[in-house]
Amino acid sequence: MGVKVIPRQGSSFKDKTYVWAIFSGLKVTLKKFTKNLANTNATTTCEYPEVQPTDISDRYRGMHRLTHRQEDDSVRCVACFMCATACPADCIFIEAEERLDGIDEKQPSRFDIDLLECIFCGYCVEACPCDAIRMDTGIFSIVAKQRKDFVIDKEQLLKNRGAFGQENSLA
Repeated sequence: MGVKVIPRQGSSFKDKTYVWAIFSGLKVTLKKFTKNLANTNATTTCEYPEVQPTDISDRYRGMHRLTHRQEDDSVRCVACFMCATACPADCIFIEAEERLDGIDEKQPSRFDIDLLECIFCGYCVEACPCDAIRMDTGIFSIVAKQRKDFVIDKEQLLKNRGAFGQENSLA
């Protein structure tokens, strides 16, 4: 039975010191640096927050919102807890109450999302069976002074509207 011996790579002094790898990386960096230094007008700079970005795609996952029903403008959420179950960060808290208008069995009496815990993965949107929660507000800069201001409740979620022309979900 023939055993094939494969020589080990990186046994030379040049490979062991990583000097040539470092120089090749510095060569790429120096090439980009001199190119940008020679033509400073070619580099684009956005003066944020005075100038807001305009190139946000519709697939961008921004702040959450709860959608409304088209018929009576009530909350579309049926408090099924699927979004809270799917959330890997465990940042969604829902309390359900009975719905008395006969449209659904229940609705959320409390729906809170802790934005400091949220990782904006979008699993809550994918898990929702009735398209009640979305992340298409276009709000990407969330600023507050206290931790409690980062916990958004049901009323704040219902105030947020879609930024990409998809206000109500498809009936």
